[in-house]
Amino acid sequence: MKTIDVTALGEILIDFTQNGLSEQGNPLLEMNPGGAPCNVLAMLRKFGRNVAFIGKVGDDNFGWFLKGKAEKLGIDMSNLYFDEDVHTTLAFVHNGENGDRDFTFCRNPGADMQLTEREVNEEVIQKSKIFHFGTLSMTHEGVRKATRKALDLAKSNDCLISFDPNIREPLWANLEDARKQVEVGFSYCDILKISDNEIQWFTGEEDYSKGVKRIKEEYPIKLILVSMGANGSRAYYEDQMVEVVAFENEDTIETTGAGDTFCGCVLNSILDYGLASLTKEQLIEMLTFANGAASLITTKKGALCSMPDTNEVNDFISFSKLT
Repeated sequence: MKTIDVTALGEILIDFTQNGLSEQGNPLLEMNPGGAPCNVLAMLRKFGRNVAFIGKVGDDNFGWFLKGKAEKLGIDMSNLYFDEDVHTTLAFVHNGENGDRDFTFCRNPGADMQLTEREVNEEVIQKSKIFHFGTLSMTHEGVRKATRKALDLAKSNDCLISFDPNIREPLWANLEDARKQVEVGFSYCDILKISDNEIQWFTGEEDYSKGVKRIKEEYPIKLILVSMGANGSRAYYEDQMVEVVAFENEDTIETTGAGDTFCGCVLNSILDYGLASLTKEQLIEMLTFANGAASLITTKKGALCSMPDTNEVNDFISFSKLT
């Protein structure tokens, strides 16, 4: 019986984000829980979804801090493992003037890379309706094998598979290796969430529709979502393309977690409607809510503990329509 709405595998880590200056004028860094797959689960919890996480942290203060924060949100962390030898992965977020960001990682190695095949719990995947993953769990051989095992289990147990490449170039030996692992993700997934710059990088096409066409010619992905930042988002489903503009938000301070928030909202809609026969109206509703939630997360520091409530999103969308 499928009792878990979404299980995600991958990284949970600390995002250090600037939050003011010291008396000496030095940046003060705030310790925010993060990690894309777990961020997606945090958004799904706002809808009351039953979610579970598979991953690894260090047996250190950071790791136990992350476990406590995720559990407080209601995420099942019973498949979070602790590594006694390798520390929890850390990311330092550098914000640009437009709110966009760059990352510096302490992950050579990081505990999330140490997840093994034997630590992938078959039972939790068997019970899941959707399995979600990204490519940070595919950068190195050991965790790559764990991810492939989980994907094979998800496929054999009739889970819908959701994939967000979420490429972080500094974490790869080279981008050709990243390309090969993205191709693996494409070959498994039913739902693909991909950013505008990622689709251009992967396909070489500046036009997103041409890029999606190239992907779909080789991989029969049912639903492809292209997030376009300030330009909104698109959904490509069967022979339909639906585009919804972004919501303007003067209070944006950083974009960390915006794509994960968007992805969580989309997966919630799929849990409501299924993937077999989505209508244009449902796709518009899906993108509108996801765009609104993604806009709201940009007004807050961090991601995992900063996901907007559904009422907050609905109020924001209603107000924005009036203006």
